[in-house]
Amino acid sequence: MVPKTLIGGALIAAALLAPNTASAASSKGCDKDGGFSITLGDGSTIREGFRGTVAASRLNTAKLLVRGKFITFDVDPRTFAVYDYAFTGAANPLDITGGRRIVAYAGKVPDHRGLTLTSSMDVRLKDDGLEISRTGAGLSMKLQAKNCANGGLFQMEPERADGTATRITHTLGADAFYYDNPNFRAREGDVLPYKDTTATVSARVNIGSTVAPKFVGRDSPQVATRVAPGTCLTAIPAPRRPGGVQNVDHCGGVSVWDVASGGRMGGVFGEDATEVAPPATACTEDCQAENQVRGEAVNLGFPFPVPAANRFSPRF
Repeated sequence: MVPKTLIGGALIAAALLAPNTASAASSKGCDKDGGFSITLGDGSTIREGFRGTVAASRLNTAKLLVRGKFITFDVDPRTFAVYDYAFTGAANPLDITGGRRIVAYAGKVPDHRGLTLTSSMDVRLKDDGLEISRTGAGLSMKLQAKNCANGGLFQMEPERADGTATRITHTLGADAFYYDNPNFRAREGDVLPYKDTTATVSARVNIGSTVAPKFVGRDSPQVATRVAPGTCLTAIPAPRRPGGVQNVDHCGGVSVWDVASGGRMGGVFGEDATEVAPPATACTEDCQAENQVRGEAVNLGFPFPVPAANRFSPRF
């Protein structure tokens, strides 16, 4: 069985001329009073304030139903795969959905190559936060989530006894798509202030939506490498590259990542998703707040609608 590791990681033409900037992450955007509830396989529900261990017999094989005022999702208790990760659209001054339900991720699915989670489940539901963890022979998984309208909202942390990477596939919901942010391409290579140092602008892949002008997000890896599909090559406008174009191999509705044992895959939404900051440090244990931006970076924003030339295709 694998020892559990705590990871506190981290956690942009006409449209370009008028970037749309989402609201910054803030406690105002969170539900600290209601928090999350989890409905277990035996039909019982645990709520905010619960901290303890749930017996394996109460989990069965039915999906765990995680419900919050602003965020909902389901979890396969055997793998900790996440399905239908959605923003509810509940009223909030920092809302990015326009008041509608948007499924950001249809699935965030790890491939454990035959290993499963079999132990009891450790649970902590406090204020707007959720932490659940479970182990099996040669495997440990931890999920962390925040019941907030935007910000650093989710991370999945695999750890394997054999020390190898876990492949995690992100599939976006029907109203969401990946794109190459033209605001970042226009500034590619610029050196901008960041805290007490600087950060260099590089290409940025964001998540957008056709139905919500303020909706923006990004995958947030730590000690993880994206796997190029080889089938989704898009010629992206890149004004600072030779020839003004760069070919990017990225599908419009899916991304695949190899995550190191002890690494993590997170999700960031709102203003944090378009800030210029250095990548998260290569940390796999007891990572600290230096991996968090906390509004101390230049924000390049994002266009709405996203130009067709910047959207990746095909979708899958």
